[in-house]
Amino acid sequence: MTILTQDLKRTAHYIVSEASGYRSREQIVIASGSGKIDAGAVLGQVTATAKYVPFNPAGGDGSETARAVLYEGCDATSADVRCTVTARDTEIQADVLGWVDGTTDIQKTAALASLAALGIVAR
Repeated sequence: MTILTQDLKRTAHYIVSEASGYRSREQIVIASGSGKIDAGAVLGQVTATAKYVPFNPAGGDGSETARAVLYEGCDATSADVRCTVTARDTEIQADVLGWVDGTTDIQKTAALASLAALGIVAR
């Protein structure tokens, strides 16, 4: 699965404001096989492995719930990759987020609500 892939987009380009220091960010693992993912991609977390993958509204493994936004682009095509994500207390620009092809507006709205519950508020 690949999201965007132009040039892995500029790091943190989607952030309007965030909490002081690094409080808004976390280090996570993107699961191998996720492909090339640009900064700003919405991520879900696979319950069984606790690894992150691109948000998949049709998933049934935990990836159907938005849990974070990728802070920096990465390539997890053939190996797990440790990356930084926006995990809490951040205002983000909704119109520049990355979504898996086919994600509907209704699914995006639900994902943004899940992120808002974590303090990641779309503007």
